[in-house]
Amino acid sequence: MADTFSKMLALGTKAPFFELPNPSHSNEMQSLDDLKGEKGTLVIFMCNHCPFVLHIIDKLTELYEDYQEQGIEFIAINSNNVDKYPADAPEKMIEFQVERKFDFPYLYDESQAIAKAYDAACTPDFFFFDEKLDLIYRGQMDDSRPGNQKEITGEDLIIAFENLLAGGPQEELQKPSMGCGIKWKD
Repeated sequence: MADTFSKMLALGTKAPFFELPNPSHSNEMQSLDDLKGEKGTLVIFMCNHCPFVLHIIDKLTELYEDYQEQGIEFIAINSNNVDKYPADAPEKMIEFQVERKFDFPYLYDESQAIAKAYDAACTPDFFFFDEKLDLIYRGQMDDSRPGNQKEITGEDLIIAFENLLAGGPQEELQKPSMGCGIKWKD
């Protein structure tokens, strides 16, 4: 398990557009414009097998349940090379979504073009955009990592969500996310 840090895309960056298949919805093509939240949109690069994703997925699901009704939408994207990592294949994405009981969209980026457009580096990698799709937060969910004994709180994301909802500024210090590197194709 090689630890990889997010690259911290520049704040203010416009969310790169995407239209990707959703395996849980018969591979229906869904776009950023279709799915974005009324007040904010959290784009999460993740996969099924990563220990870092498995560590936080239940808390992420809880945060979605808390904030979706307040106008913040979550969109997960799997960009891993499924030829080398079959546990991340689209049919396994459906199983993972059912097993872990999350309702936010989980899209498949087979070409990896969207991960590259976002400069995503690890799983999980978080990008939070405001209602105009300008990047206002990128980085970790909280300080918890597999094995470090810190409680999974979602604190960094919660602060970003609450600052947006209150119309306040975002924290200046944003810590990079850390996880497994995205499994790039050769």
